[in-house]
Amino acid sequence: MSKATLTTVFIAFLLTSSGAKPNGKNKKPKQAVPAIECDMRAGKISLSEFIVKCPANCRETKEKVYGTGVFASISSICNAAIHSGVITNSGGKVIVMKMAGQAIYKGSLANGVRSLSLPNWRESFSVSVGKPKQGVTYPSTLVFVPSRPTTVKTGEPKDLPYSTVSPVTEAPEAEPSSTAAPPTTTHVTIPITTSAKPRATVHKVREAAPAPEEHKPPSETSHTRESLAGSNPFESGFSAQGHDLTARVPELMSQGDPNCKVDIAFLMDGSWSIGKRRFKIQKDFLVDVSQVINVGVAGPMMGIIQYGDDPVTEFSLKQFSSSKDLKPAISKIVQKGGLSNVGKALSYINQHFFSDANGNRGGAPNVAVVLVDGWPTDKVEEASRLARESGINIFFVTIEGPDENEKQNVVETNFVDKAVCRTNGFFSLPIKSWFALRKAVQPLVKQVCDTDRLVCSKTCLNANDIAFVIDGSSSVGTGNFRTVLQFVANVTQEFEISDTDTRVGIVQYTYEQRLEFAFGQHNNKADLLNAIKRINYWSGGTSTGAAITFAADQLFSKSKPNKRKIMIVITDGRSYDDVRAPALAVHRKGVIAYSIGIAWAAQDELEYIATDPDRDHSFFVDEFDNLYKYVSKIIHNICNEFNSQPRN
Repeated sequence: MSKATLTTVFIAFLLTSSGAKPNGKNKKPKQAVPAIECDMRAGKISLSEFIVKCPANCRETKEKVYGTGVFASISSICNAAIHSGVITNSGGKVIVMKMAGQAIYKGSLANGVRSLSLPNWRESFSVSVGKPKQGVTYPSTLVFVPSRPTTVKTGEPKDLPYSTVSPVTEAPEAEPSSTAAPPTTTHVTIPITTSAKPRATVHKVREAAPAPEEHKPPSETSHTRESLAGSNPFESGFSAQGHDLTARVPELMSQGDPNCKVDIAFLMDGSWSIGKRRFKIQKDFLVDVSQVINVGVAGPMMGIIQYGDDPVTEFSLKQFSSSKDLKPAISKIVQKGGLSNVGKALSYINQHFFSDANGNRGGAPNVAVVLVDGWPTDKVEEASRLARESGINIFFVTIEGPDENEKQNVVETNFVDKAVCRTNGFFSLPIKSWFALRKAVQPLVKQVCDTDRLVCSKTCLNANDIAFVIDGSSSVGTGNFRTVLQFVANVTQEFEISDTDTRVGIVQYTYEQRLEFAFGQHNNKADLLNAIKRINYWSGGTSTGAAITFAADQLFSKSKPNKRKIMIVITDGRSYDDVRAPALAVHRKGVIAYSIGIAWAAQDELEYIATDPDRDHSFFVDEFDNLYKYVSKIIHNICNEFNSQPRN
């Protein structure tokens, strides 16, 4: 055999033994990446480490995120990734790594996503760029935690630790609470010891107030609290005792009073100063309310939070759907003890209680009724304001308030007037004696069911008809017009959009006017944003005055009586017609007008258009690309103006 032939054979042998392709390159197997939705929570996937692909526009969904850097497993994976800067709002691949739960998760605002704080959660995760390390292959399919356990027997725990091997008995994750229970037990009894002292230094000492009950072991206590996971019996299909409820659902699902469709949270005082006997009176009062109000899915839904040093949810809005089932649940509540930290309790309901996961229905006004023995031991004004701005109607029932000698001990004077939605007496119910409390049942039920007077269910984000009047003249140009539309979209997406919330209409004008779409034509945020993107540039002259009159006729004439009318005029030049008379006419009709001038816009015309004071309603930028600077300013001013309205 020749030397050349031997060489050829040797090379062929090397190629064959190395598995190389004829072109000399090894192709790496492509990583299969499963796609998920924006609302997918890390805790729903029973893998310790995995890769996923997020869709675009998750930020607009505002799915909840808890923590910064390290997130509670109740968080949306995609929005956690946007918050961390791992992906943009356009979506992308994300690697998720599970880790142990944290004692505290700190909230922050980053990359357009606001994360919330959380005191405790049983499992955490971190996110990183979805580029696997060399030699690492992640699962191509996801293993999900089942939505309900397959078998649960009485006394067995429903909430087991996460497992990447056998997740069969895992219960669904519930919304976070500041009282997260250990993951391996179904019931947690709150310890109550005789060492706790009444707050005699800051609170009225009640005559013959009995000492708090000693803590009993779980087998003896009359009340236990479900752990967070699987705490809703209708969600898991099993009651707290493990019995199958699915067969009884039709019986349990009372319709309720349709004339009183509210989501109502009672904040009951569990402080030591209230004493055992008065705590029992308070429970009897709540039982009476629950029977009179006629709870049901088509009417009111009721939850209870007990507060002391810290608040704790006794049961959520969706846990009981009939007055009949509420009675025994209330009677089993055990006094928590501690101080009367009402401000902390109001912050808790604002951040955690009125959530979709807890049964908040959206279309029903949120009501919080605070029962206070004497007075709060912390400040309520700031927490109440934030709760009201979230649309929560706050009622105060104060029993045996401070007398003249005790007023020096009150942490915040006039705390009721600072907390309630209106100071006209409708939202406050002073009771002189605990023994007169039951007489307040009927008046209270009547007031919380008067949905026409629940004014705090309206906020600066859901109470408007907003008309954008956009200059489409030749001087604007196609590119700049798209920038204007982006500005309009950025402002719009901050509001709650529906036919019963904020509605948006748009007029484009040159010498003529064109109604792009009317109020209520696009009743969800996604459709509205798409409609804004589809608006075509017109081109022509500039008749701003006629456009304002057109908007008044075509849009504001069809406004709903309970809507705030807001007009935002955007123009880049001086108008060929008079703007003063049309602007004055819409001002007189109650329209709040904002003017935004760009480049060659006339300052005097901007001031004529704008509602007084001009500094809050008129803005000018030298070029179109700087419009974005005023998005947050306009939204802030709209909300500030709404929230500063008289509360009486």
